[in-house]
Amino acid sequence: MILVEKLRGYLAENSPDILLSLQQDYAVTRWLEDKVYNIMPFAEELIAEGKPQYIIEELSMRELTKELRPSKFLYVRSILEEEFLQTYSRFREMGVLTYEVINMLEACKPVFETLGFTEVNEDDRQLRYAVTGTIYQYLNPAT
Repeated sequence: MILVEKLRGYLAENSPDILLSLQQDYAVTRWLEDKVYNIMPFAEELIAEGKPQYIIEELSMRELTKELRPSKFLYVRSILEEEFLQTYSRFREMGVLTYEVINMLEACKPVFETLGFTEVNEDDRQLRYAVTGTIYQYLNPAT
């Protein structure tokens, strides 16, 4: 099914931490199929309205990814790239960038739980400073 593959691709690009967690539980296919199954009534409404397939796919993907946005993974990765460029480049060259960002996400979990992370506050300076500080501590555990 097209939506299952698009959702899998979205996870791989925007939330590899979730994809990895699902893989560890051998639950990727089930999770993807359940998500798509749950939005089928929405997609069927769009079909009944005569919407073109590309519109149905786009609106369905928006619905499927609503709770996954914004991406904490992309947020942490962008801070790493902007504030710690040498480390970011080294991790990328070594092929461990995704792995390290997932570890940083885990370290940042208390920050996200305390301050929240939504489309409304993703540009909040306090959140950015807290995440940047946590990344710094992750990269420099002795300090």
